[in-house]
Amino acid sequence: MNRKETISTWFMGLQDEICKGLETSDGAAVFQEDKWERPGGGGGRTRVIEHGAVLEKGGVNYSAVHGPTPEKIAHALKLDAGEFFATGVSIVMHTQNPWVPIIHMNVRYFEMSNGVHWFGGGIDVTPHYILPDDAVFFHDKLKRVCDSFDPGYYPTFKKWADDYFYITHRKETRGIGGIFFDRLQGKDEAQFAQYWQFVQAVGKSFLPVYQELIKRNKDKAYTEKEKQWQYLRRGRYVEFNLVYDKGTKFGLDTDGRSESILMSLPPTANWKYNHQPDPGSPEQQTLAWLNKDMDWLGYAG
Repeated sequence: MNRKETISTWFMGLQDEICKGLETSDGAAVFQEDKWERPGGGGGRTRVIEHGAVLEKGGVNYSAVHGPTPEKIAHALKLDAGEFFATGVSIVMHTQNPWVPIIHMNVRYFEMSNGVHWFGGGIDVTPHYILPDDAVFFHDKLKRVCDSFDPGYYPTFKKWADDYFYITHRKETRGIGGIFFDRLQGKDEAQFAQYWQFVQAVGKSFLPVYQELIKRNKDKAYTEKEKQWQYLRRGRYVEFNLVYDKGTKFGLDTDGRSESILMSLPPTANWKYNHQPDPGSPEQQTLAWLNKDMDWLGYAG
């Protein structure tokens, strides 16, 4: 296989592995697969899980698309005209229990016919209620993955995530962040191999991390008050994805399949005019933690 086939085939396997693991953690629902083809070239496998014991709605998408680079994309990415190839896996999970957080991951590879290429991706968590112990656990796991390749990765990619996953018009972060990286270009074969191994390690980290967060929180009791707060926080998630998310824009601008692109949206979300949580409430505390550059690994309570 050539490089593109090797990478896209591995991403397909990652999709299989994650779907199987999430079905086990949910214990009730299974993924439904929808294979699709892109008119301009390529296609993918959309897998959606709904109405589960844990997962209310989620998607694990794989795609490998190619063709002439759309003018919007060439302009936005400052690329010359030519053929492009893009492949990756994208995941978003929305849960039944408000104490189990939303999680997102994307790992991807992009290549142009003129030899320009790069890796990108990241993983981040959006709790409806921020639990410091979970935030520390999540960031510690990401730091361990990053440190196994380069001690500079975690602080650099965490800062990138803090800046990227920021809802500017709300002046708050989407959640507790994580890591985000883009345009990791291998200048030689050794660097290319390291970046590819790093992307694989990030992809492999998703399942054990999220399975642990599910196990910790799926059986916690909640009331209608917590559900209504969950719907409001989902509204913020929708705002970010539709206004700022580059992956959403890339998919739509390359004539991708809209059902697959918009699978990241929750089944139910609310917007309440000028909602203000009660002072000292868990809801108010969650908002207080939605700040850029929060050092969860140094959090002392």
